[in-house]
Amino acid sequence: MPIALAAHHMSFPVRDVERSRVFYGTILGLAEKPRPPQLAAMFPGAWYQAGACEVHLIQYPDTMDVGTPPPTLNPMARHAAFTIADYQTTLAYLHTHGIAALETNPDVGQMWVRDPDGHIIELIVDRR
Repeated sequence: MPIALAAHHMSFPVRDVERSRVFYGTILGLAEKPRPPQLAAMFPGAWYQAGACEVHLIQYPDTMDVGTPPPTLNPMARHAAFTIADYQTTLAYLHTHGIAALETNPDVGQMWVRDPDGHIIELIVDRR
């Protein structure tokens, strides 16, 4: 019997939630959703819907380390992946927002970028 049925959410520690809102909400276009009031009272953050999965941004206090992002992109690097509709359109859109891809793989329809805190984000055309 499978215990885990699907991914529910992923969370990212961030230094400045407002700066991260621009990346996840405006640039990636994820829909922001309300946070439970008890959590909103405890710490700054933002929650987004990404298909059936949620993305939770948690603003860490200055005294906490948000983690050191991998210095280079490699297949073992910790990252999150989001499905995109079109490779070329996405690449051009990111460019207009001053976001350069770390690496691209046009044959597969995937690219990698960093969010404002250095987390690696993969953007991929789902061809499954």
